[in-house]
Amino acid sequence: MKYYIISGEASGDLHGSNLMKALLHEDVNADFRFWGGDLMEAVGGTLVKHYRELAFMGFAEVIMNLRTITKNLSFCKKDIEAFNPDVIIYIDYPGFNLRIAKWARQKGYKNHYYISPQIWAWKENRIKAIKKDIDEMYVILPFEKSFYEDKHKFPVHFVGHPLIDAISDRQQVDEYEFRTENGLSEKPIIALLPGSRKQEITKMLSVMLSLVDDYNNYQFVIAGAPSQDFSFYKQFIKKTNVHFLSNKTYDLLSVSTAALVTSGTATLETALFKVPQVVCYKGSWLSYQIGKRVVNLDYISLVNLILNKEAVAELIQGDFNTKRLKKELNTVLDTYERTKFFINYYDLEKDLGGKGASENTAKLIYNFINTKV
Repeated sequence: MKYYIISGEASGDLHGSNLMKALLHEDVNADFRFWGGDLMEAVGGTLVKHYRELAFMGFAEVIMNLRTITKNLSFCKKDIEAFNPDVIIYIDYPGFNLRIAKWARQKGYKNHYYISPQIWAWKENRIKAIKKDIDEMYVILPFEKSFYEDKHKFPVHFVGHPLIDAISDRQQVDEYEFRTENGLSEKPIIALLPGSRKQEITKMLSVMLSLVDDYNNYQFVIAGAPSQDFSFYKQFIKKTNVHFLSNKTYDLLSVSTAALVTSGTATLETALFKVPQVVCYKGSWLSYQIGKRVVNLDYISLVNLILNKEAVAELIQGDFNTKRLKKELNTVLDTYERTKFFINYYDLEKDLGGKGASENTAKLIYNFINTKV
């Protein structure tokens, strides 16, 4: 079978690669053509475009890059027609993917969506397009199933969260070797996860690093994104107690005492590694002003959304400053408060449904295709 997969971000590359591996177990002759990244490319098939060319953050940034996005849409349609897949699999990235799905439906292609757009947060009217254009939807958050089926009468599959597989299947790190190989001392580690896009890193990292002088008994380690070179981060690093590790986020989290994390998938990853954290977010002024008027959520982090309570502190826009960040980090490092994090993280993992998301999704997709042949 021929599978055309579209993911537009680093997290989509991770989940796409695991889904491809699972599909190969179901279909040894699977032929992949995809938009993604290095992890998907390592599985096999043909990489059409890397997510580094596709990731635009915030409302203002999207508007500034409309010409590029339009060209990519046109190119993608032509590429799909040339490949003529048995199924198109969309991984999140809704602004782009739903446009392709509308066109693909008109052309008669089968549309499967893995990792739902977050229409429960904003743009809920996208449900009309999803009902019209998507054959099967695979959701990874427990509350999404009731959102789709109870509220919108659209049947979906809750397959579990793929991060559980990605984290549990990784090779365990020897902490002593990890510290030695990466030039880290015995001091407890505070991990800094400033995001993967340049716009995010620019706004987040300087504030995170402003705390360094107040925590001499700790060492700060920046988790560098695979999509960015060290030369970009170097401009922000001015202290000797700051280290940088590229593309080793999971290993870093496995040995960290605390973390300062930019809102996004990384907040859930940090929780699954059982690392107490402070969630941070700061966008452009225009993007934030637009966003707070259209996003209908009590929380911005996946941890709090899934648990439906403030299990981790969220510092958003103006609240993300040195004074507030220091206050929340002190809480995270307090022995008594840390116990609360671990209890909440245990509940979180139970709610996510256990291992097998990639395998569950692959079986459903493969069986769907075969019943339609």
